[in-house]
Amino acid sequence: MKFESILGPIWLDADQSALSCVSYTPIEENSLANQEILQTAKNQLTEFLAGERKAFDLPYVFQIGTDFQQEVWQALTEIPYGETCSYLDVAKKIERPKAVRAIGQANRNNPLPIIVPCHRVIGKNGKLVGYSGSSEAGLKIKEQLLAIENPMLQEITLF
Repeated sequence: MKFESILGPIWLDADQSALSCVSYTPIEENSLANQEILQTAKNQLTEFLAGERKAFDLPYVFQIGTDFQQEVWQALTEIPYGETCSYLDVAKKIERPKAVRAIGQANRNNPLPIIVPCHRVIGKNGKLVGYSGSSEAGLKIKEQLLAIENPMLQEITLF
């Protein structure tokens, strides 16, 4: 399912029982995708982007990723709405303090951005680094997401 948002187009995919992908670039939709889950995801994302929702309550599944990546993604779900932490903080959370770069790669491969809030992870110097491939457009999306959650974070400077 594709829908327009304040961030631009967003594509969603699901299997029969859970959301499996949120993408800023075109993806193929699973022919067996549960349309009710896709519609719920679209509605909840729209509410989130309008500042009307702080948490998601829909089933999701990691159909890709190594055990390490899935451990990182699970840790990201524990970062509270409106707050940020560093890649080092995430590495310490999963008890792998030397895995900072690997945390960044896991974030880059997050199949469920926004739902699994990798946008809440910033550089330890407080700057926005890396989002959706570290492109300028990706960093702008990260800035927008953080501003929705906490307008005081608008003062963060882009890396």
